Amino acid sequence: MGPMSRCILRSSVKYLASLPTLLQNRMSSSRAPLAAVCQVTSTPDKEANFSVCEQLVQEAKERGACMVFLPEGFDYIGSSREETLSLSETLGGDTISKYAQLARKLELWLSLGGFHERGHDWENDRRIYNSHVIINNEGDITSVYRKSHLFDVELPEKGVSLKESAFTIPGPALVSPVQTPIGKVGLGICYDLRFPELSLALQRHGAEILTYPSAFTVATGAAHWEVLLRARAIETQCFVFAAAQVGRHHEKRASYGHALAVDPWGEVVGDCGGEQPGVVLVEVDMDRVVRTRRNMPVQQHRRDEAFYCVKANPK
Repeated sequence: MGPMSRCILRSSVKYLASLPTLLQNRMSSSRAPLAAVCQVTSTPDKEANFSVCEQLVQEAKERGACMVFLPEGFDYIGSSREETLSLSETLGGDTISKYAQLARKLELWLSLGGFHERGHDWENDRRIYNSHVIINNEGDITSVYRKSHLFDVELPEKGVSLKESAFTIPGPALVSPVQTPIGKVGLGICYDLRFPELSLALQRHGAEILTYPSAFTVATGAAHWEVLLRARAIETQCFVFAAAQVGRHHEKRASYGHALAVDPWGEVVGDCGGEQPGVVLVEVDMDRVVRTRRNMPVQQHRRDEAFYCVKANPK
């Protein structure tokens, strides 16, 4: 296994290294399907980015994964607003076409976690969507979620200053969880992680897995990344997969890394670390979801929506 794939795994994950007998046993058994959660260091070089992602996807396939999760900005991370806009494409462009071909060739599903999609009125307003695209094993787009919460944050003391809304259109709505070979996947993107209403809505609509492909800043990642992902898993009793960007993209921007997989109890079962690209494989055992929800039936204990509307105390 090369340096690109050295990820940290906790003891509860069945990690497939280069052991042919284990791989054969898994492929011939009826054990839980494997998901692959990736982290990369995207730059403005789209061809180089695709080459790295393609290598990780191929590695994941060789190790038995049936679905691979790539992070926000898997296509590129621009060094300026102008570059970001000029490199954008439509869903019918070359980038998504190449990933569709890859999915079809390798016969696996892809979560493309944050694609710079040209808006529907591109010629007039030159704005884009941040789009999470799901491609099935036949190379077809099965779902597109456009990021609804945009990262407009100024933290001078942390060196964080980003205004996503300057060039990005907020998505109009959530989308229904997608039935995949590993379970029903609810789609979010990065900053959406901070809004529990989104995760709870997806869970109510049947999500068994939540996914937050991200490019968290180093400062906010160190402070909040793991605790937020674990909280979303605990409150929804879902698996949570969060592919991530890591390292320096260009002179103006770096990302925290630590692509994580969290189980429905809130335990971190896979961590790609904070230094370099890689991939972690995780068994997606739906019995864990069922057992966790049965033993602690939080959703059954939730009161009706009207109860949570705060009212003035009666005199």
